[in-house]
Amino acid sequence: MTRISDWLYRISTGWVSLVALGVFLIFTILVLPRQTASAEQNNAGAGTPDLSFYYSSAELYRMAEAYGEQGRQAYLQARWTFDLLWPIVYAAFLSTAISWLFKPRLPLGSKWRIANLVPLIGMLFDYLENISTSLVMLRYPQPCPVGAVFAPIFTPLKWISVGGSFILLLIGIAARLLKWINNLRV
Repeated sequence: MTRISDWLYRISTGWVSLVALGVFLIFTILVLPRQTASAEQNNAGAGTPDLSFYYSSAELYRMAEAYGEQGRQAYLQARWTFDLLWPIVYAAFLSTAISWLFKPRLPLGSKWRIANLVPLIGMLFDYLENISTSLVMLRYPQPCPVGAVFAPIFTPLKWISVGGSFILLLIGIAARLLKWINNLRV
């Protein structure tokens, strides 16, 4: 883990973080709204596990039923096209930005340096959520106990990790702003 974290610190410059932010914003502005509209069109008003914080196995099966065959196919297509790239996009932005912001504040050897891995943990849980929910959608109406049990666990872990990443980002920005303000006073 520390090798990955150290690598992120090495590659994370202001320019790398800015490029990652640009890609993140392009996805957020251009791709995400279309994906959300498509999901709403295909989920028959049943919601989607990806945007829920928590749901039970029974609720996941109710979503699969409400989607119908066409909705389940659309869900699977979205998970294995758009949702292969989106976690990489947000994890790349958050990891490089956190690394760049924290680099001057955290000395080598600090246990806090691995905080830049939190977005990658969110990405991992996102992929595990996608695999689990896809198994349920793919096998429906046949039960898929593994997917149905693990999906409701992976989803909140994803959101906690992604939310924690944004909190770390805000802390890093606040620390940089405070340093900049203090430098202006001197």
